[in-house]
Amino acid sequence: MKKFLKITAYTATAILVLIIGAVSYISFALPNVGPPPSDLKVEITPEKVAHGKYMAYHVMMCVDCHSVRDFSQFSGPPVPSTLTAGGERFDQSMGFPGVFISPNITPYGIGDWTDGEIFRLITTGVRKDGTPIFPVMPYHSYGTIDAEDIEAVIAYLRTLEPIETNLPKSKADFPFNLILRTMPTEARLTKKPDPSDQVAYGGYLVNAAACADCHTKFEKGDFVGEKLAGGRAFEFPEGVLTSPNLTPHESGIGNWTKEMFVQRFKMYENEHLTSHEVKPGEFQTIMPWVMYAGMKETDLQAIFTYLQSLPPVENYVEKFKPNS
Repeated sequence: MKKFLKITAYTATAILVLIIGAVSYISFALPNVGPPPSDLKVEITPEKVAHGKYMAYHVMMCVDCHSVRDFSQFSGPPVPSTLTAGGERFDQSMGFPGVFISPNITPYGIGDWTDGEIFRLITTGVRKDGTPIFPVMPYHSYGTIDAEDIEAVIAYLRTLEPIETNLPKSKADFPFNLILRTMPTEARLTKKPDPSDQVAYGGYLVNAAACADCHTKFEKGDFVGEKLAGGRAFEFPEGVLTSPNLTPHESGIGNWTKEMFVQRFKMYENEHLTSHEVKPGEFQTIMPWVMYAGMKETDLQAIFTYLQSLPPVENYVEKFKPNS
């Protein structure tokens, strides 16, 4: 009996040592994506700033998350006074493993960051102090686009007026606070395809906009459905929104024309279509239609061409189910 207890004690001690070692490694050695590029100095030109603003507002949706959205209104438009000042909350009530607050990206929030530190954050998800951010910001997608697009966004952010805020810090629940440290990876940057190659260029834009993050079924912390075939559920006080299928199946956009697709976005340039209060039981969406409406028609056309090149996936979804 004594021998059995001794073996059990040794085994338990060994397991405990392994657990402590693993936790220590994750806590102190990860994330490991390398240092920020120390020699990066983004040139601020009118052309670069204009392109960075276009990417931040209408493609990468930086401004959408780094502002407070008013979901009492259709499509949750950002509150004008909060644009780029952060403060949007993502918490357990939405299915997130913790409380995550979008930070201030005006010079008040990142004025003491180097261009390299901002570049590393956007492309790998690692902050100035080496800690990871929650991937509600799709840094895994941003880390695969063209460095010139990232630098243009940085140039734009440098031109913003500082907005003073006092935001709480994000905090991940245990054990996700450890898992979070394993998620960042090194950037795998690419060159932007020539717009004449509509399929490749459209695919690039879909990736830069991280469309698949919302338009792919997601359960228990992982994507489980066919990419871009829809099916991800989002809970609202009014009901449950399910993202639609974007593949060229009849259950998706298989019966759409390019003109229909472009018009679906451009219609929200008309303010009266979005500026209305959402009442209990009425359709609501997280899709930031007004911001996407500012995308160039040629870019929207390329996105449609890319989506039509995908294998059709059958996935009929009920886009909105009101709470009874």
